[in-house]
Amino acid sequence: MIDTRPMRWWDIAHVHRIETACFPEDCWSLDQFWRELAGQTRDYVVADRAGTVVGYAGISTIPPDSDLQTLAVDPEHRGSGVGRELLAAMLKCAHERGATSMILEVRADNAAAQKLYTDVGFETIAARSRYYPDGSDALIMRCRPLSAATDGVSG
Repeated sequence: MIDTRPMRWWDIAHVHRIETACFPEDCWSLDQFWRELAGQTRDYVVADRAGTVVGYAGISTIPPDSDLQTLAVDPEHRGSGVGRELLAAMLKCAHERGATSMILEVRADNAAAQKLYTDVGFETIAARSRYYPDGSDALIMRCRPLSAATDGVSG
């Protein structure tokens, strides 16, 4: 069973471990997570499985827009629904804050993440060449309206 809950300061070390495993070339620093967690327009959650943090996600929301800042799942727990639960929590949070759309950037070579996003209603609206530090491209995806996405994302 997966429990999504608000991220707290004591989760940052666990989140950073997942961050470095998932994004070794461009991982966020511990300080970046502290700043994000303190931001008034930011919301972060962790996925907890039996007392272990196995994923995290965060958004920035200034209605009517929301931006998925990050979403990552521990490599050992991928394919088990953790990413879907985190995305559902972020869509719900953005909707509750008054956002009507959400935007994100995803690596152009990350087919699994793209499938997750398209399954809940995100559409590719643009691309950014050489967006990531290793020179990889990014796709920009948008979901609107969020009310429709929050109805069908869980499960």
